[in-house]
Amino acid sequence: IWPRRRINPVLRGVSFELDAGTMVGLVGENGSGKSVLMRIIAGSLTPDRGPITVEGRLGYCPQVPMLYDKLTCDEPFALFGHAYRLGGTTTRERAHQLYESLSFARFRAELVENLSGGTRQKLNLAIALLHDPTVLLLDEPYAGFDWETYQAFWSIAGSLRERGTTILIISHFIQEQERFDQILRLKDGVLESGGH
Repeated sequence: IWPRRRINPVLRGVSFELDAGTMVGLVGENGSGKSVLMRIIAGSLTPDRGPITVEGRLGYCPQVPMLYDKLTCDEPFALFGHAYRLGGTTTRERAHQLYESLSFARFRAELVENLSGGTRQKLNLAIALLHDPTVLLLDEPYAGFDWETYQAFWSIAGSLRERGTTILIISHFIQEQERFDQILRLKDGVLESGGH
């Protein structure tokens, strides 16, 4: 019968827990299932079986920014602030802090379609941080960042961890392993836990 149904198992028996206030890296080759796992945790994909439990406010920064090209940078903040029920004043204050922390305030009135890849990624990350999440999922969050923004990212992540935020970061490779409390390795859909 056309179209033929194609089944491609990606993850096999993946199970883990993350403690509050920890920073965990998730590494693996292309196609190992990292982004699929992240999307399942975020709730945008449904697993075939097994429970997913996330306690607290979830922030998710996907690998590919899901931004509307015809909006200015300010407008996604307003939309997500409304969705998070932050209120206009709180949303504007938080957006201002994030603009300053990630050094892209000069683009606040610029259309998303006119932004560089690195600035799009800054906006993508800032939206995930807008509501001060207690669990933060980051899929290749610093792709396209310059050195200053890369350093700012780690400063923000360190502050969040100190305040008790749990952070899971996907990357193809992790150079600065000392920043992480734990490294998880995904290989052929199977999770291997490791330290530094």
